Amino acid sequence: MSLNLVFLGRLEDVAGSGKLSVPVLPCIDAVIDSLEPSLGQALKAPRVKLAVNGILVQDTDAPVLKDGDEIAFLPPVSGG
Repeated sequence: MSLNLVFLGRLEDVAGSGKLSVPVLPCIDAVIDSLEPSLGQALKAPRVKLAVNGILVQDTDAPVLKDGDEIAFLPPVSGG
């Protein structure tokens, strides 16, 4: 049983890959805490957004995660 993590933009550089498979954990905070410390810190940055199965979420405790879920981490968008 696993979750599929997707890292976009500069977060892919921090993760070392665009995708990562991890064991199912009860909430997104637990997933982030299980990752390498520098990656976890980057994912907890205030402007990083995330989506579970394509739906943007605000509260990292809210979704109940299950086998095969995809969590995408989106970095802040900059531009002009």
